[in-house]
Amino acid sequence: MTTSPHEPADPSHSLSRSTLSVNRLAEPLVEQLIADAARLRIDVSRAVSGTTIVDAGVNARGSVEAGVQIARICMGGLGHVAPRVAADREPLWPTMIEVHTSTPVLACLGSQYAGWSLAATREQNNGNKFFSLGSGPARALACKEPLFDELGYRDRHDSGALVMEVGQLPPQAVIDKVLNDCNLAPERLTIVVTPTQSVAGTVQVVARVVEVALHKAHVLGAPLADIVEASGIAPLPPPAPDALAAMGRTNDAILYGGRVHLTVTDDALARRLATELPSWNSRDYGRPFADIFASFGHDFYQIDPALFAPAEAWISSLESGATYYGGRLDGALLHRQWDGDADPLATAAATNATGKHGAGSQ
Repeated sequence: MTTSPHEPADPSHSLSRSTLSVNRLAEPLVEQLIADAARLRIDVSRAVSGTTIVDAGVNARGSVEAGVQIARICMGGLGHVAPRVAADREPLWPTMIEVHTSTPVLACLGSQYAGWSLAATREQNNGNKFFSLGSGPARALACKEPLFDELGYRDRHDSGALVMEVGQLPPQAVIDKVLNDCNLAPERLTIVVTPTQSVAGTVQVVARVVEVALHKAHVLGAPLADIVEASGIAPLPPPAPDALAAMGRTNDAILYGGRVHLTVTDDALARRLATELPSWNSRDYGRPFADIFASFGHDFYQIDPALFAPAEAWISSLESGATYYGGRLDGALLHRQWDGDADPLATAAATNATGKHGAGSQ
């Protein structure tokens, strides 16, 4: 998840003239993922309909490398994603996930954003309810979200890939809906499943650090056409024992450990985003995400949407050549949550004592 449940009302960007096909660009990445299944510790099967199902963490063990490849697929082939071993003497965290894209709006909002709600009843799923948010390039074939009307983008390709962050493989009813909405032949659709608590799932969620920044800019009403380059980095947390704990860890990785660097066209926008984009602008900032989620009765929609943002933003202006920054990384909070010898009783008091600093420039 890691993204806000709210969408702005006013359109702020148009991709209607784009000739890029996120599904065409992702197609060779999907083929490579499947070809490397054994090495990446993922399972590949066929649904009754003939659709390819990639299990990257439900029954399969998965891997960091699988998560990286899935994150690249999520970005429609328009993003660079890679793990990086921290070389600092006192790193924020030993392993980081870094992301870059030169087409940030299309890669992040037109493809990577998890915005397609897909559900099945108990009757359709062997007695169990099914719900997942779909992300990845197939979203742009179906265009079932209001976001695509705002972006003015629709992909047209004869194959598609969809990623589901869920702990079970999709039932045929959901597969049929995706096929129908995307207007695809069954054998031309690939669905990749990455539970949040899996290794690959953890990677692909943390790799949303730039997407979270783009979505926050969208919520703020920023002119997205003026954001021309985007990079980001966030710590890769250890896998969690269950989905709820994993959701907390992956959100914390971005909210308290994520840093983005955006390049925008004008100085006023750079100053504004440096000030307004970081997560500390939220009234709910300062506590581990799992605690925040629990305090609202596990109702995601009660959380302040301003929280869903990277911890730190560096915004460069093409107009002035200046770079402005705002926010602050909170490695101490992350270590208190993730270290094996952390004292959970001290977490709340120490976190509440966290200070802040304002936006500046260099």
